[in-house]
Amino acid sequence: MARVYWKPSNLLNPVPAVLISCTDGEGNDNVMTAAWAGTVCSDPVKVSVSIRKSRHSHAMIMKTREFVMNLTSEEMVRAVDYAGIYSGAKVDKFDLPGQLHMTKERAHVVNAPCVAESPLCLECKVTQVLELGSHDMFIAEVVSTDVDERLLDENGTLDLSRAKLIAYSHGEYWTLGRKVGKFGFTSLKSEKDNNLKEKKQPKDYKGRKKSRLHHK
Repeated sequence: MARVYWKPSNLLNPVPAVLISCTDGEGNDNVMTAAWAGTVCSDPVKVSVSIRKSRHSHAMIMKTREFVMNLTSEEMVRAVDYAGIYSGAKVDKFDLPGQLHMTKERAHVVNAPCVAESPLCLECKVTQVLELGSHDMFIAEVVSTDVDERLLDENGTLDLSRAKLIAYSHGEYWTLGRKVGKFGFTSLKSEKDNNLKEKKQPKDYKGRKKSRLHHK
């Protein structure tokens, strides 16, 4: 495989396109789009989001130490893009018409609002702020997971495929596409469950094993 070599660049793609909603605690709320976000710990459950110091939301989160990470769907893509272009210092992004509209919804635990159109919201409390350079990374504990009931199947199991989530890749928004596997599907147990092990040789009418290569 032939390669070309470039200077260091942020090409870890695709990444989630999430809406970060926050408040200053004085009645002023905001929502911004972030793609540099991810899971960092499972016990306790923690996530991270990296935000420039110059962003309007940065000061709010620094002040209240909380935010909501709202997952986004295909139907929300125009609102997601708008929220990443315009500053909350100049426009109320919770007061927009049509496909740009985002509904403010009271969170279950934190004071920051949720985005009602989001299929799944992670309510977060900041535990650490890392100054990395152009961005500060907010590491936060998830204190509540708010799930749209329509994502649950008849057994109450979460089916995220119903959410029609979107991702961000090199300046473009994408749907996730078709499933090509699931966690652990290459394990020996999975191979057995999927009948991938060698089948037993068939027997003739007298109960003797037939040779696959030489029977007539």
